[in-house]
Amino acid sequence: MNMMDNLKETIKGAIKDLYGVDDIAVDFADVPAEIEGDYSTNIAMRLARQAGKAPRMIAEEIIEKIGDCGFKLSIAGPGFINVAVSGKVLQKQLADEWSDHYGDNDSGNGKVALVEYPSTNMAKPYSVGHLRPGTQGWAAKKLLEANGWKVITDNHLGDVGTPFGIWATGFKRSGLDFDKVTVYDLGNIYIEMKADMKAEEKAGKHDLADEAQEWLKKLENKDPEAVKMSKHFNEISINHMHEVMKRLGISTDYEMGESQFVESGKKAVEKYVAEGVFEKNEDGSVICRLDEYKIDVPMLMLKSNGTALYATTDLGCMLYRVEHFNPDLIIINTGMEQKFYFEQLFAMAKKIGLAVNNYHLNFGMIDQIGPDGKREKMSSRKGVVLMEALLDDAEKRVRENFGDGVSDEDIRKIAVGAIKFSDFVADRKTGILYDPDKIFALTGQSGPFCQYACVRMRRILEKNADFERVDFAGYDFDAEKNVLRLLLAFPEIVAGVVDGFAMHKIAGFAFELAQELNRYYEKTPISSAEDIERSARLWMIERADYVLARALDLLGVEIPSKM
Repeated sequence: MNMMDNLKETIKGAIKDLYGVDDIAVDFADVPAEIEGDYSTNIAMRLARQAGKAPRMIAEEIIEKIGDCGFKLSIAGPGFINVAVSGKVLQKQLADEWSDHYGDNDSGNGKVALVEYPSTNMAKPYSVGHLRPGTQGWAAKKLLEANGWKVITDNHLGDVGTPFGIWATGFKRSGLDFDKVTVYDLGNIYIEMKADMKAEEKAGKHDLADEAQEWLKKLENKDPEAVKMSKHFNEISINHMHEVMKRLGISTDYEMGESQFVESGKKAVEKYVAEGVFEKNEDGSVICRLDEYKIDVPMLMLKSNGTALYATTDLGCMLYRVEHFNPDLIIINTGMEQKFYFEQLFAMAKKIGLAVNNYHLNFGMIDQIGPDGKREKMSSRKGVVLMEALLDDAEKRVRENFGDGVSDEDIRKIAVGAIKFSDFVADRKTGILYDPDKIFALTGQSGPFCQYACVRMRRILEKNADFERVDFAGYDFDAEKNVLRLLLAFPEIVAGVVDGFAMHKIAGFAFELAQELNRYYEKTPISSAEDIERSARLWMIERADYVLARALDLLGVEIPSKM
């Protein structure tokens, strides 16, 4: 329990003694810089009706009852109780709480989570559409681990479904050499086929669509040519996917494709039809009614021709995960546009009695600034923005801005860090704007701004590596007070953010800490200070470096050695 928690309990005890009110929450908020004190509570105003007294009188009585508590307490405005804490008290609190894993906790000890990301599709290049599933999923993994969970990760590969039929049909018509086809060839085939199918549909024809469905059926029936094409396309795609994921600095424990769950999913559908949980329609299709979960639209579990759907393979996948990993929590990362599908899927899981908490970690789209200067959905003339092209452009911009004497590896860390951090600036449920002028800037709420704060601290520590530190017990830490307050807030932020996976709060904390450190450097000498001050300030810089780097690490942002 930290010092503010102790004070909360002391205030609650005083309230119980004074007014007989038990179990009331006492919360503190930071006070603006122009107001005396560091923290404030409105508890006296909330008690006014129950106590039958004016808030200021209640505040006075609480302060008098508490007596000497080690803090300077004062009354502000209509009855706020403000708390002033000395820098020395903050430093002592940080020293007492500090550990090699400061900020982490064991609240999830004994629990298992399975996090699914980035769930890329086979037979086409890794697109920007899978950026957010990867970055958000990786951050969810890191955050759960920081809260004591055991985390299993799986890249749920899109290796079956209608897309395979489209690629197979297009490839057979393309004249391309089977052994020389690339992932970019497959991507172009898909785009061209979709355009041709759309034109055919407008003409009232469906030959291409029928052929695509026939190839899909062949694959499910283990037709040798279909299996050979699917395997080859997937190998090409997986090698490409691994290269991109390596550049992004993300990985998973497993890569289980949808194809792995086609047969088990179909058997599960048959089982639940026999048990009366699912219903078979006259045309042979199978549905799961979800009215008891206030969902009016039944979930289609199997097509009339017996072909599997996403719901079929997802059913097989959920059953497999529960049987083999027994997770307490399963997190699936996709865009907000799939929200209803996963509401249906999770309701279906409850209906069949799966004892697991499913969570859809959804997010908004990625936008860009269009040629007319207006915000628009990120796209290209080819119909897709490739992740490799985005990373190449990011590295090019970083070289232009920070390139002198910076290694290729550091260029990668800055470029990827800028892209990732931009994903967490706002609440994940909102869309994000890919604005290079802001994302790669050394000012404002950006990844490079926060990374540079760490680089600067490490440069200071390196410069003072040979300095023999002295005892600083007499130092007051008043100049470091604002930074210390932020460092002490870090464990509570890590513990709180996991509820709802509000990763933007981690990014906000990192930016606020980097800002405060900049203000600190402007006013406070370190390397040129007297030995006691210098020792004390280096002690704090070491801890600030750890906390900021750890906050960025939770978001998947690495620290370069030079900027």
